[in-house]
Amino acid sequence: MDSLISEIADYVHNFEIKSELAYETARHCLMDSLGCGFLALEHPACLKMLGPVVPGANMEAGCRVPGTNLNLDPVKAAFDIGTLVRWLDFNDTWLAAEWGHPSDNLGAILAVADWKSHIKAEETSVQDVLTAMIKAHEIQGILALDNSFNRVGLDHVLLVRIASTAVASWMLGNTQEQTANAISNAWIDGGALRTYRHAPNTGSRKSWAAGDATSRAVRLALIAGTGEMGYETALSAPVWGFSDVLFGGNPITLAKPLGSYVMENILFKISFPAEFHAQTAVECAMELHPNIVDRLEEIERVELETQEPGVRIIDKTGPLDNYADRDHCLQYMVAIGLIFGELTAHHYADDTAKDPRIDALREKMVVKENKTFTDEYYDLEKRAIGNSIQVYFKDGTSTDRVEVSYPIGHRVRREEGIPVLKEKFHNSLPGVFDNDQIKEIHAAFADAEQLGDMKVADFVHLFVVNEKGMLLA
Repeated sequence: MDSLISEIADYVHNFEIKSELAYETARHCLMDSLGCGFLALEHPACLKMLGPVVPGANMEAGCRVPGTNLNLDPVKAAFDIGTLVRWLDFNDTWLAAEWGHPSDNLGAILAVADWKSHIKAEETSVQDVLTAMIKAHEIQGILALDNSFNRVGLDHVLLVRIASTAVASWMLGNTQEQTANAISNAWIDGGALRTYRHAPNTGSRKSWAAGDATSRAVRLALIAGTGEMGYETALSAPVWGFSDVLFGGNPITLAKPLGSYVMENILFKISFPAEFHAQTAVECAMELHPNIVDRLEEIERVELETQEPGVRIIDKTGPLDNYADRDHCLQYMVAIGLIFGELTAHHYADDTAKDPRIDALREKMVVKENKTFTDEYYDLEKRAIGNSIQVYFKDGTSTDRVEVSYPIGHRVRREEGIPVLKEKFHNSLPGVFDNDQIKEIHAAFADAEQLGDMKVADFVHLFVVNEKGMLLA
């Protein structure tokens, strides 16, 4: 078996997570990911993606989808959970040579854990879920450090498929060999094209692509459990392997040994749903808002400095067709921050986008790379995501140049960020659950040891709505 595949399988089956920081961060990640899903339930476009593949195909004792009363098979449940977590582009983020959102893997993890509790009658604890989350984060994130799939047109959700396949296979009780077989099939599935993330094809698939990847992972793990064969050189085979077909002949490498680095250093989207390369730019814009909001007509130009990936993926001029186009446009997000002093998911909607001030301000923006921002972005010790903004007026005056290197969701701002993250989660609950359920949910997360010991079946039950709630079946 290709050494990379064997190394991932060995890690997921045999590596013991000992980092208290990783577990503490994973608890916050679990809370935040679920909260992102509850916020997504407000959006009809998301709701239509949920439920059985065909009407009436619910399972009486299937997997529950938090925030709903659905009971589904584990493959579709993984899709639904993953789609909810990812829909608003508000869940955690990892930035490296390849970017991505490791909490996308929660779809597979939570679905498999709940399915085991019901169908296989195997007791699984929330601590087991946290361990799986740490390992999925690590596989996806370390693969992303040196391997830039986006540069060859591939989408980062392929790493969700790899990581979810590995942890789902392990959680299902497959052997290490079967897990390696499953991972080999996940690589053979190839890469998803990034077509839907870029004009003129930017679209809503980016909100359910990760759910699709994590559900495929559960399917591959289940197949491997039947004894289905794997493919020893799925990555390295000349001509037909992943590297030659899709990666320009370059080998896929691990920049460092697999451990718990990624979870410990994960980036949380806390204050607003903005593509992460723009998070600090929006912070800069909000800081400048009071000084420019009454002088919009007087602005001559706005100078934005960002990292090289920011220039490459979110520097957009010209018309923006839809929500998906706008929430990946640096200039649009900055314009919203400058004009309104805030940024929510609703600011990407058509009604807000019609405001003529937004495009007028976008046209005055000049974006360029700041080499220092780029260097500190790739520095494994810093992992900064710097942006700066300075606004110049027609009378020759200007604002101060405002620079932010680390967003509030960064590890170096954890003390500041975690209270805000908890508030984000608490604010996601009232629109979905009644007061008694909210009290139970708060109590579950209040004690880390009690949460870890809780059975997954009991944990997931906290988030099942009653018949008066979100009836989606």
